[in-house]
Amino acid sequence: MPAPEQDIEQPTRVSDETLRRFLGYHMKRAFNVVQADLTATLKPFDLRMLTYTALVLICDNPGLSQTQLAAAMDIERPNLVVIIDELERRELINRTRVPTDRRAYALIPTLAGKRLCEQAVAAVQAHEAKLFVGLDDDMRAAMIETLSKVRGT
Repeated sequence: MPAPEQDIEQPTRVSDETLRRFLGYHMKRAFNVVQADLTATLKPFDLRMLTYTALVLICDNPGLSQTQLAAAMDIERPNLVVIIDELERRELINRTRVPTDRRAYALIPTLAGKRLCEQAVAAVQAHEAKLFVGLDDDMRAAMIETLSKVRGT
């Protein structure tokens, strides 16, 4: 039997007062802003957050293995294969067998990959400068230190 209808008045404004007591809530809301702007920033390069991250790590660490990349990105190896395949299809990286371990592949950026990486990193630096314009160097350092502690690193 359905509940009897009650006179329920819809709120004019949704209160998130309880949620605002939690750091995680603020972190998630802030991340949503960063992620939306970063997505727009990377779009002209036809990169997503994960493909950008992988490309930067490969450019900064030429020759790293897929296992090392998966660990650095904190993702499962099978999920990484899709990212690597995309970067390789776009000729941004090469996957070459490691002579000492025929099961492992070394990931090497191509010249096109290095150039795209440089351009994308510059765009992401501008994105961060715009989003965090109100934070001085000490505030940025404190945020990085705090977030690193949360991550356990």
